[in-house]
Amino acid sequence: MEAACKIELCEDEEDGEADNEKLAEKAQMAGVKSLQPRLISSFLGNNSIRSTQPLIHLFRFDLGRRHVSMQLSRTFSGLTNLLFNRRNEDEVIDGKRKRLRPGNVSPRRPVPDHITKPPYVDSFKAPGISSGLEIHDKKGIECMRASGKLAARVREYAGTLVKPGVTTDEIDEAVHNMIIENGAYPSPLGYGGFPKSVCTSVNECICHGIPDSRPLEDGDIINIDVTVYLNGYHGDTSATFFCGNVDEKAKKLVEVTKESLDKAISICGPGVEYKKIGKIIHDLADKHRYGVVRQFVGHGVGSVFHADPVVLHFRNNEAGRMVLNQTFTIEPMLTIGSRNPVMWDDNWTVVTEDASLSAQFEHTILITKDGAEILTNC
Repeated sequence: MEAACKIELCEDEEDGEADNEKLAEKAQMAGVKSLQPRLISSFLGNNSIRSTQPLIHLFRFDLGRRHVSMQLSRTFSGLTNLLFNRRNEDEVIDGKRKRLRPGNVSPRRPVPDHITKPPYVDSFKAPGISSGLEIHDKKGIECMRASGKLAARVREYAGTLVKPGVTTDEIDEAVHNMIIENGAYPSPLGYGGFPKSVCTSVNECICHGIPDSRPLEDGDIINIDVTVYLNGYHGDTSATFFCGNVDEKAKKLVEVTKESLDKAISICGPGVEYKKIGKIIHDLADKHRYGVVRQFVGHGVGSVFHADPVVLHFRNNEAGRMVLNQTFTIEPMLTIGSRNPVMWDDNWTVVTEDASLSAQFEHTILITKDGAEILTNC
């Protein structure tokens, strides 16, 4: 499960100005007088990055507390819903599928008392980003391997459930039960008030889709994002699956997104600059004319869910090098069309503004003396 932040580099100032004009035009159509972009820092401590992008990308962030909530205010999320969702709810995309709409969300599933829960559960506030790298000793590495292996098994099992007619709530129930049966806690459940045990992001949903009553349809693609908390350590992974007969356009997006993750992992190792991850992903996306979502990032993961380092999936000039025995996620999100995210009124679900398809893959990796070990492989 990716961390969210407001990160943009100045290389796209012209794109930002164009986006501002586009947003203002939509606001006028909806009767909104004005929407002014504003600068906001990322959660990179003192190495903050100034934003030149429009307000549509704004995520709530408190620099002083290094707090990233992955939410918008209700006022603004309601505005985005007005601008991009309600007036387009019957729109057919590519002549095939309707724009994604929310279904009914079932009650939160219980967790037995004997299951160890992360400290943030029931606080209804997303915890701050943990400062500093977590370097694991031998015991920590073994715990990370165990949590990663379980997360991978759950992810692959969830993928077998993807069929037309199956609801994402049914997938959530199966994931929840499997994690609990293995003595672990589903990390998303209760994280900042998130109501479910897994994220299910269908078609144009970039990330953080809440499982609900909507049945999957033939031709859908769905990202299933699994994180487990086992013996005090989180294992975090996701994959995008095909539902029934998926067209070649969607298949190619998914295949290239997976390739971008594989290529990024292949260059990791002690002393390697983090920014090389963003370059290799962005270069491949550009080759296929795909967008790279920038507001959601990879992150350190271990005894805390989201920690340093922040891993950018686009070209950047941020400092920092990988360190032996650290663990972090890489989780690129690529889009066929616009890379701009819009958040629903549920304050979690993030979709592409033009309803174009989005795909994502994620692994937790361990930096070893020989390179990188994927902890979330089965």
